[in-house]
Amino acid sequence: MKILIADDHRLVIEAVKAKLSELGAGIEFVLALSVDELLAGATDDLDLALIDLNMPGADGQAHIDEIRRRHPAVPVIVLSGYEDPSIMRSALERGVLGFIPKAYSPEVMLSAVRLVLAGGVYVPPMMLTALPPGIVAGVSASSAAAGEPFARGNGGGTQTLEHLRSVLTERQVEVLQLLSQGKPNKLIGRSLGISEGTVKIHLAAIFRALNVRNRTEAVVAAQALTEAQQA
Repeated sequence: MKILIADDHRLVIEAVKAKLSELGAGIEFVLALSVDELLAGATDDLDLALIDLNMPGADGQAHIDEIRRRHPAVPVIVLSGYEDPSIMRSALERGVLGFIPKAYSPEVMLSAVRLVLAGGVYVPPMMLTALPPGIVAGVSASSAAAGEPFARGNGGGTQTLEHLRSVLTERQVEVLQLLSQGKPNKLIGRSLGISEGTVKIHLAAIFRALNVRNRTEAVVAAQALTEAQQA
């Protein structure tokens, strides 16, 4: 396995490197302390890239865009000191597969990395109580935090897991529950004994029911609904 770690603090790099070494033996690490070193060290054979947002040479998230453009098949996780949900969402919309705040524990980071390496998407829990407009139409941060029903944008009914069970099939609800765990289509299909194509058909129906545009928004919305039910 080959993993790139890009951060302007050597201590952070060494700490992340030490923790990721628990993934297995023989991991090759590529280290970068600036955007120039990041762009020079990134290659198509990387299994994963963990990249800081705020490092020498960075212009917003332009370096993330450049890595995604040059190496679209390389899974990217943002590892950042920022905890602003709008910044997290912006990164996820750029195609990164995870956003890990540096305030999180090393164990959470390792679990998030394992999820992404398995093909999933890691969404920070703090996004669930600060959902931006459009994730679930009509939802407010206070209602999400309080576990209240989510108002549907088309004016009909309430958006809760119970409501979704009335508009989705039993199989689609099962797909939604696995989606809320960040599982990729392949693992969802394997868990339910259905093909990836069938999973995509079910996801299309789920997207319509949740009133979301893509998988990232669906993961956040599904996790929010699950959190609300458990609250």
